[in-house]
Amino acid sequence: MRYIPNSTEERREMLRDLGLGSTGELFDSIPSDIILRAPLKTPAALSEIELLARFESLAAHNAAARRPSFLGAGAYSHYAPTIIDSLIQRSEFFTAYTPYQPEISQGTLQAIFEFQTLVCQLTGMDVANASMYDGSTAMAEAVLMAERVTRRRRVLVSDAVHPEYMHVTETYVAHAGIELLRAGFDEATGQMRLDENVALDKSVAAVVVQSPNFFGCVEDIKALAERVHAVGALLVVVITESMSFGLLRSPGSCGADIVVAEGQSFGVPLSFGGPYVGLFATRDQYARQLPGRLVGIAHDKEGRRGFVLTLATREQHIRREKATSNICTNEGLIALAATIYMTTMGKQGLQDVAMQCAQKAAYARRQIAALEGFSIPYSAPIFNEFVVHAPVAAADLLRRLASQRNITGGLALSRYFPDRPNDFLVCVTETNPRSEIDALVAGLKE
Repeated sequence: MRYIPNSTEERREMLRDLGLGSTGELFDSIPSDIILRAPLKTPAALSEIELLARFESLAAHNAAARRPSFLGAGAYSHYAPTIIDSLIQRSEFFTAYTPYQPEISQGTLQAIFEFQTLVCQLTGMDVANASMYDGSTAMAEAVLMAERVTRRRRVLVSDAVHPEYMHVTETYVAHAGIELLRAGFDEATGQMRLDENVALDKSVAAVVVQSPNFFGCVEDIKALAERVHAVGALLVVVITESMSFGLLRSPGSCGADIVVAEGQSFGVPLSFGGPYVGLFATRDQYARQLPGRLVGIAHDKEGRRGFVLTLATREQHIRREKATSNICTNEGLIALAATIYMTTMGKQGLQDVAMQCAQKAAYARRQIAALEGFSIPYSAPIFNEFVVHAPVAAADLLRRLASQRNITGGLALSRYFPDRPNDFLVCVTETNPRSEIDALVAGLKE
């Protein structure tokens, strides 16, 4: 069955009205030497039975999914209660799109409202939006928002922010007239450093810091906030490991003005990198500069509670000339999964998981540091990630660990920092039992 339902005669009629003789003339602007004139080299179609058998045979080769892993760096392995899949696959959620008609979208709107409420409680902020695509785009939108609020065009970003988040932000602001400046980090502690070499003055719109940062080090948000606010700038705090909210003081209570995070840790599977969900929260006075949309509560003429889109200055709406973002939709289904996770786990559950992550990471860090030739370069407190300096090239060490011990030992930092060939990043979560940590240590020792 064709996906274009127009009949042959209808297509001819449309071409006549356009003054064209053939569909090919629609593409005259494409250079002829790059047009593919032969059929695509794709295999023949498979039946459903054959297709399922093919997927099963491919899945059988995925040995990495069944071995101990200590990868983190923005995507984290956490246990997701089975209730999440059961609920998000209900048809009324699974097929939902943007709730433009609130009178028939009350369930979807309420779920988003609950999500916003939970994000505010986690971050310690006043208001949160209905989610972003992911943590990296949320950081980029925070930089754009800081420029709108302060009318300043210089932004300081810590060198300890996730490099991929930085790449996304650079792409976002490339044509926005915003200058991104880099601030280094202390070689002893691994924390952001604002020294005399960094121009933190009244021309700066915002300072962007990640905590725990890319190297796993927890930043001193309160001290940074005092220095940033002294020059009238905003402090943007980025979090890639949202499970840290269960243990660390909230960024809002430490003076942050905008908090953005990746919510994948909350019941969202790794899924080879997505789809994930971005969290975005800020202070009440900046609510009208939020990107995306905001769900709120209203009451009808009989006093009955209802949920509506309270704020939605988006590019496709009637107020598109005042749009704060060109984000076309929020990650509704993934935000729902995160909402179910947070509600199921509750405050105590999140704290328990976070404590397990911190304790297991501390144990792994101690054991690895005791190995001959290995060291921990940074002294700052950590949550569940830390950098290890090895006596040999980390990439080769990790390859041998995978092939000989069937363990994914972490991420070689040479992928992002070529001048650090012997360093690698280790992440430990509640899904790593002590036996796996001991196996990692034994493998490194060997």
